[in-house]
Amino acid sequence: TKSFGNSRVLIVRGNSPDLGRDNPPAARLLRGARARTKGFAMRLTTKGRFAVTAMIDVAMHGEHGPVTLSTVSERQKISLSYLEQLFGKLRRHGLVESVRGPGGGYNLARAAEAVSVADVILAVDEPIDATQCGGLENCLDDHRCMTHELWSGLNAHIFAYLRSVTLAELVRQQESRARGEPVVMRDQRPPSPRSTEPVTA
Repeated sequence: TKSFGNSRVLIVRGNSPDLGRDNPPAARLLRGARARTKGFAMRLTTKGRFAVTAMIDVAMHGEHGPVTLSTVSERQKISLSYLEQLFGKLRRHGLVESVRGPGGGYNLARAAEAVSVADVILAVDEPIDATQCGGLENCLDDHRCMTHELWSGLNAHIFAYLRSVTLAELVRQQESRARGEPVVMRDQRPPSPRSTEPVTA
């Protein structure tokens, strides 16, 4: 689900036609997707990718004090002005805190274990959507297509997976890589209960 581009994506949790009704973050992204998304898209834009990368950098280098965006920019090859825009949103959503003055920069506002990838992506208004209609349910003659529930269900799995991955886990992966150890991405989601009832059409 990772790719470069300018497409908008929607993270939705649930698989009913009213996916955002009981999920405020999903509802917020759904409204954004309805305003911005056109055509089929299932990709994470540079905004989401860079935000996650920069947050990993801050988590890794923030033990000894605030991390400046200029050093993040240098290490990760991300435009400083772009980082400033992203961190403005991350700060407003309570994921980072800024320190002014000499030696200032950014720290995580909460423990890395308490920040998920989904938190970061939601904070920078990055949508992810596997449906063709962007949640509008109008892809086939202004009605839902035959596979709408399939792709909506995929949205739910994507959101659940990103919610299960924390910054702390991503930092541990980078530390393992630095030691020359193999990096394993584990799925931390709890197993879904499997129904024994027959599926009816």
